[in-house]
Amino acid sequence: MRSNLPARLVLLLLSLATATATATAATRHYYLAAEEILWDYAPSYPVNPMHNGPFTDAEKTFVEGNKADRIGRQYYKAHYVEYTDASFTQVKPRPPEWQHLGILGPVIRANVGDTLKVTLKNHTANLPISLHPHGVFYLKDSEGTHYEDGTSGKDKLDDEIKPGASHTYTWEVPERSGPGPHDPSSIVWLYHSHVNEVADTNTGLVGPIIISRRGELQPNGRLKGIDREFVVLFTVFDENKSLLLDKNIQSFAPAAADKQEDEAFAESNLMHSMNGYVYTNLPGVSMTVGENVRWYQLALGTEVDLHTPHWHGNTLMETGRRVDVLNLLPGTHITVDMRPDNPGIWMYHCHVNDHIDAGMMANYEVKPRRK
Repeated sequence: MRSNLPARLVLLLLSLATATATATAATRHYYLAAEEILWDYAPSYPVNPMHNGPFTDAEKTFVEGNKADRIGRQYYKAHYVEYTDASFTQVKPRPPEWQHLGILGPVIRANVGDTLKVTLKNHTANLPISLHPHGVFYLKDSEGTHYEDGTSGKDKLDDEIKPGASHTYTWEVPERSGPGPHDPSSIVWLYHSHVNEVADTNTGLVGPIIISRRGELQPNGRLKGIDREFVVLFTVFDENKSLLLDKNIQSFAPAAADKQEDEAFAESNLMHSMNGYVYTNLPGVSMTVGENVRWYQLALGTEVDLHTPHWHGNTLMETGRRVDVLNLLPGTHITVDMRPDNPGIWMYHCHVNDHIDAGMMANYEVKPRRK
């Protein structure tokens, strides 16, 4: 269709649109370090909060250690920690609304049109690590993956960050990285270490990226029209494949040093977690009736990691479809919205029977609206 507008006016409007887009775009710099931590999957022990009682013998398989053949609920892991600037001297405090992230790294977020620069420093003692993103646009020097890809020189510096070293990754956020036509105003992706992806992620080096439509992320860090956001990763952390398995055995079950092939020992190290918590230990998932609540659901793992997050008491919208259960496969990302109308403390868990038994369960709270 031929435009009736004069050519000069069309050019002026295009120029103004481009200038506006450029003016609203931002370069967002994050400073992350990979660090070791002593992680507790069930800090409520010896109480199981789901029933406010003791753990059963079957549940103790995953949470009660002994020197002989079980490590228990605490493991040395590695995770991403956010710092305030390039000096890496001051950890950036995690706000109360993000305490539920648990073992996950900090939320990296941007609007469509922005540029992300993420400086990663390796604070571990002897673990080679990296930073690989899903969804965003990157060149070979910012892929963060160790494999033979035909590159060399500077294009390989991102592949493996050795202890004490650092690297800055640059990721662009074009339209194809953000919400599609039927998506809500923001969507979630994963980032994780990818030197040895299986070992790295089981060690704990994983986190979320949230990309919103242009202009939806406000200067205060909140999304327009959204009151609360929750990110939850469903995964069976296989501590048998962690980079820190030997350290965990030496520290907590030294008599199991020769039992790594033992089936019962291996089973006890499969932690069916939500953000690194089992048996209803996930903290800080609270909201109020009538709020606009956005849930970002993630999964990683093996063929065992077929997860079906289920919310009791309230329903959600998934791209125009009403749901209270979702389907997650390893490496997938789903964003859904809830407008809770039913106050109470409600169960939130994976609906796979074996995963329920192994503790992939949590609660969320809906508070009554203030009168």
